[in-house]
Amino acid sequence: MPRYENVTEDYLDQRQLKSGAAGWVLLAGLGVAYVISGDFAGWNFGLAEGGWGGLLIATILMGLMYTCMVFALAEMSSAMPTSGGGYTFARRAMGPWGGFLTGTAILIEYAIAPAAIVVFIGGYVESLDILGITAGWPLYLFFYALFVGVHLIGVGEALKVMFAITALAVAALVVFVLGMIPEFSASNLTDIAPDTSKSGASDFLPFGYAGVLGAFVYGIWFFLAVEGVPLAAEEARDPKRDMPKGIIVAMAILLLFAALILTLAPGGAGSETIMDSDNPLPLAADTALGEGSFVGEFVNYAGLAGLIASFFSIIYAYSRQLFALSRAGYFPRALSVTSRRRVPHVALILPGVIGFLLAAITEDGARMIQIAVFGATVSYVLMLLSHIILRRKEPGLERPYRTPGGTVTSSIGLVLAIAAVIAVFFVDEKAAFITLGVYLLATLYFALYSRHHLVAQAPEEEFAALAQAESELAGS
Repeated sequence: MPRYENVTEDYLDQRQLKSGAAGWVLLAGLGVAYVISGDFAGWNFGLAEGGWGGLLIATILMGLMYTCMVFALAEMSSAMPTSGGGYTFARRAMGPWGGFLTGTAILIEYAIAPAAIVVFIGGYVESLDILGITAGWPLYLFFYALFVGVHLIGVGEALKVMFAITALAVAALVVFVLGMIPEFSASNLTDIAPDTSKSGASDFLPFGYAGVLGAFVYGIWFFLAVEGVPLAAEEARDPKRDMPKGIIVAMAILLLFAALILTLAPGGAGSETIMDSDNPLPLAADTALGEGSFVGEFVNYAGLAGLIASFFSIIYAYSRQLFALSRAGYFPRALSVTSRRRVPHVALILPGVIGFLLAAITEDGARMIQIAVFGATVSYVLMLLSHIILRRKEPGLERPYRTPGGTVTSSIGLVLAIAAVIAVFFVDEKAAFITLGVYLLATLYFALYSRHHLVAQAPEEEFAALAQAESELAGS
């Protein structure tokens, strides 16, 4: 059984975020920013795993999973608006162990993803030959220092900068879409030669049925990290109304871009042409429109904004997740102290240092992304399960927003999330086992120490304590 410790009023005073900093528009922008780099690169490797048909099926299924999850998160975040996000929901549904396991999986996702993205940024800068800069640790250090520094100034300022960068990336996607529409040919979608040694191989599924599962991980890249919007709950103006609206609008925008990019990039240039490219959109534009086209050049440079937007916003996400877990005592409490600007500066800097070292030492962005995806899919299973449990366990809980379809919706998402976890093992066993190793170390810390020193007054723990008291009162 967990044990709680009471803390003084000063403890929580030193751990306050700045409320009222974000309305639903900024929250929607945050959701898009988390994900938008996945539209520029990464998804196309799914063409090499499953062909266009396999990636299409995988993207539809993963899009459905994320849509179901977003509706569930919109409900839970409006009912429990704290910076813990998924940890808060799982904590109330499944107790401290459920909260810890969910929060840690999310933290692994968000702490590792920026390290991967900064490696991609380095490669992008080098390929563009900007002032002769080469990829490597000085460049990674520059980007971490710059964007962690912006976050340290204040959440309002950081979200506005992020929104501007994201707007530029969105503009690049719009230019790409408009430029590629006249070049679309359906025959280009299925131009990968079928591998007849694979079961079910065809023009539509050139790598057979197994290719669909292999493409799951890359279908996820169109949506990965949108679930981080609820982490901004304590800094939203009206979280009960703004949180559902912000995350649902973000998901709608991401679904639209996923459909357009998946259709027009291979439809204009050919699936085979872009399936192994680190920079598929400029390559697609150059192939369809000719070398040096305005569309190709603009998307090439603005694509850097997409990577920066995701890098910048996920730094925000890891700091809030670590802040919430630390404030409640699941991780060392010193990590949740906030500055005079109400910014969790330690929770911003420490994972930034770790991420920088990972990037500088390994320079293996692809492997780190797979680790982040595995952490993400594990958290999806637990968050969707939390929604189902809370609907049955606490039907009377005030829910300003209710998920369309209720537990049927979250059950569909849960089945697809379990399939996604299996797919990560299928694609990269090593990444999955590395993630499980980190998970095990964190679990040992919780089992042996922190579960005996939880903070009773932390908002997430108070939510759970209130629910337990109400349940005991109703049963007496």
